[in-house]
Amino acid sequence: MDDAKEEIRARLPVEDVVGQYIELKRAGRNLKGRSPWGVDKTPSFMVSPEKGIWHDFSANKGGDIFSFVMEVEGISFREALEKLAAQAGVELQRYSGGDKAVAERKRRMKEILELSCRYYQFCLTKNAKVCDYVFNKRNLNKSTVKEFRIGYSPNQGKALVQFLTKKGYKMAEMEAAGVLNQYKGDLFRGRMMVPFIDSAGVIGYTARILGKGEPKYLNTPETLLFNKSRFVFGLVQAKEAIRQNGFVVIVEGNMDVISSHQAGVKEAVATSGTAMTESHLKMLSRLTDDVRLAYDGDAAGVKATERAIMLAGDLGISLSVISDYHGAKDPDELIQKDPKLWQEAVKNYCPAVDWLLDKYEENLDLNSGPGKREYADLAMKLLKNVTHKVEKKHYEQLVARKLDCSVSDLVENKVAENASKRLKKANLEAASDIIDKLQCNLQAIAVYGGITEVKGVEIPDDEVRLGELEMIFEKEYGTWNKPALEKEAKALLARRKAEESKVEAERLAQEWEKASEEGNETLQADIERKIMALRRVK
Repeated sequence: MDDAKEEIRARLPVEDVVGQYIELKRAGRNLKGRSPWGVDKTPSFMVSPEKGIWHDFSANKGGDIFSFVMEVEGISFREALEKLAAQAGVELQRYSGGDKAVAERKRRMKEILELSCRYYQFCLTKNAKVCDYVFNKRNLNKSTVKEFRIGYSPNQGKALVQFLTKKGYKMAEMEAAGVLNQYKGDLFRGRMMVPFIDSAGVIGYTARILGKGEPKYLNTPETLLFNKSRFVFGLVQAKEAIRQNGFVVIVEGNMDVISSHQAGVKEAVATSGTAMTESHLKMLSRLTDDVRLAYDGDAAGVKATERAIMLAGDLGISLSVISDYHGAKDPDELIQKDPKLWQEAVKNYCPAVDWLLDKYEENLDLNSGPGKREYADLAMKLLKNVTHKVEKKHYEQLVARKLDCSVSDLVENKVAENASKRLKKANLEAASDIIDKLQCNLQAIAVYGGITEVKGVEIPDDEVRLGELEMIFEKEYGTWNKPALEKEAKALLARRKAEESKVEAERLAQEWEKASEEGNETLQADIERKIMALRRVK
């Protein structure tokens, strides 16, 4: 695919691609703008038309047009490649080489899913009973039905199979696309069809039964195109609103997403048929760090929120909970009651940690010893995932007041928690980011400052990366003399070593906690020896 990438780069100037997302102004040979991730106070996003690269000095990100689209759109390399190929008018098929067979299978699958989607849409328009359900019972308007491409699968054995066969598709291709059941008939029958859509088009379905029967919802099995652990329902429709308004709302069900968009809250998305994964949150974190959960307040909702906090802690996400449903069980029911109530609910969000602490308190007797003990255990386990020191101290003091004890009593409550707090010197993700930035500056000095004796610094041979390093050097060290650069290189190396020690300390702390939970005292002792050795090195 390297030839395809070069062809696309040649046809799409970097300033044109970046200019679709942010305003750029001339700054000498380069162009300058504000970070699309909203982390700079002054323009710190640089584009070099000459080199075909970009670098965001505030977010420490950079690369070519492909990495930019991946970051700003929250999509994979393949999706970015296909998107930019379409803009450039490049046919990827000609460059696929050994992947031609897989590429052809995917192309046929996409055609089958696109045709089936149109077929289901047509079937919806021809069935008055289903239209009554969709437009009256579900209260969806024509614009929403069109936007989400909602359709209907006839309650017949092989209606879709016969339709696709006439179009020239084979049973094996239909099976690969995930539209057949084990008997080679239609997988979806008598259901309202809601397609899973990503940036490349339809990749699968979620289908709600209209009459009696189980399961209530039936999803496409995983295929070459559809992976439920990486797919976020509604993101294609929500992406622009998320980027413009700076937040995303994660609801539980796909119908909640659809109803929310119709009600004017177009930032809503959902994970489909699976619990939230790190891949889901990473994808969303590329668009915003303000994530609002609209889960039920039951035990399942509490568990889902706990999991989200655990995943979000390493991604720098601000997590909150929307819970004021005015007696409704979920966003969809609240919207049916009054769309304005849902719009208000989205604005009245509560920090996720506060919400969970309140839930713990609701379910426990804090006037009893056992109740206080369980609350302390749950609270301190939760606060392990709060990485900001000031925020963590705030919650520790809050919990201590509730339990009428001191913060030190809480911290010393469990050996594992106590060890974790002593060893956690810095958030692992933040430390890794600092190391990356230090490495970038060291490489820039080594390559363009002529300081060849910089130890432990690998010199890249990738042209895009070298161009990016030149931009860093010009901005950070363009006027420095050689003695100053040598001094700076030594200081950067020392800082990098210190940050790497922090990362190693965090890794060991996590291993110690796991060993403690498993009761493996031998492993704990071994990790403690490593920690002591690390401290002696420091």
